[in-house]
Order: sequence, then C-alpha cells, then structure tokens
Amino acid sequence: MYTVKELFSTLQGEGAHAGRAAVFCRFAGCNLWSGREEDRATAVCRFCDTDFVGSDGAGGGKFASAADLAAVIETAWRATGAGPHHRYVVFTGGEPLLQLDAALIDAVHALQFEVAIETNGTLPVPKGVDWVCVSPKAGSELAVLQADEIKLVIPQEGHHSLEDILKRFEGMDYRHRYLQAMDGPSQAENMALAVRLCQARPLWRLSVQTHKWIGIR
Repeated sequence: MYTVKELFSTLQGEGAHAGRAAVFCRFAGCNLWSGREEDRATAVCRFCDTDFVGSDGAGGGKFASAADLAAVIETAWRATGAGPHHRYVVFTGGEPLLQLDAALIDAVHALQFEVAIETNGTLPVPKGVDWVCVSPKAGSELAVLQADEIKLVIPQEGHHSLEDILKRFEGMDYRHRYLQAMDGPSQAENMALAVRLCQARPLWRLSVQTHKWIGIR
C-alpha cells in the first residue's frame, strides 16, 4: 500500500533538472516532522512549507500495488500530450524513502520512466533510483553520503558554522552542489547570503525555486 498526498505533472523547479517536464509523486509522511503544526517546535526539521499529511491532495490517494500507482503516474504524463520518450518521475514528500521500494521502481522503469527522488538523506536509497537529490537537515544524521545532487537550504536553525558545513559536504561524493535560500520573511537576506557563498566557493551553485516565480506547482 502506498499513501500519496498529491500527484501532478509539472516542470522540475530546482536544481540540475530545473525546467524539465516531470510527474511529481508526493508521498505522505516524514521521519523528521509529523506535519502537524503543534509538533513543529520540537521537530528535527522545522522549516518545511509542504503539506504531506494524508492523501487528500490533487491526484492523491491510497494505491494497493506498485502497478496501480505506476499506471496513474503514466496517465499524468500522457495528460500533458507528452510522448513515450524522456519520461521523468520525481518521488518526493515528506520523505519518499519511507515508501519507495523496489517494486515501485521496477514498475515505473517498465513504463520507461527515469526515477528521481528528493530526500532528506537519513534513509538508505534502494537500488535502481536514477537520480538522487539530497537536502540535508540540521540535527539529522546523514546516511546518503554519495548522490547526484545536494541541495542545502541555508541558513537553518542549528547551522552554527556554514563554512564548516560547506567544507564537510565538499569532501563528499556529490556530483552537483546547490545552495538554496531559506524561504520566509528573511528570504531576501538569505538569498544575499547564498549568492555571497556561491561566489566565494564556486564549487556550489545557486538553486532558485523557479516554479514559485512562474506560478506553477
């Protein structure tokens, strides 16, 4: 059984695949926050702006089998008029690795989808995932030390020395490294910080949430 908050076709808004046509499958649940506001103050991750509770979002629901969910993903792709090539599905959350398994990976691969995940990096990645984007959260124990992409949201509560944090991640095996300004009332200040750090440490690139700028999901 898979519990999906929402499922929709869009363009990838961030990172190395920004602008690419994709189907987003947002699983319900996370291991760093319950999703309930009353628990936010004591959660490991306190800045999430995504609703991942339940299965009542657009395209969401409970799916009894991997084949059932894969079929809905394919339908969402076809609904845009896209053909059978360059298919791309992004499993996100919440934390997708609480639910994504070999059966679902195999089912979407059989439909010729490239499989991507956006994870907090605290859980092991199953075999077969084609693109792994890790977004570490301060205060959590990072288990994914090798990935295609790291997206570090800055600054986070608990980031006592960004220089030390960046040095740590620079020593790990990530193919692409991105800094993303924390959204919210201090977004402009955080963006200026991210820009300065990318200039001073050119191994990192700036990640901009383009989907928010152009008004898509």
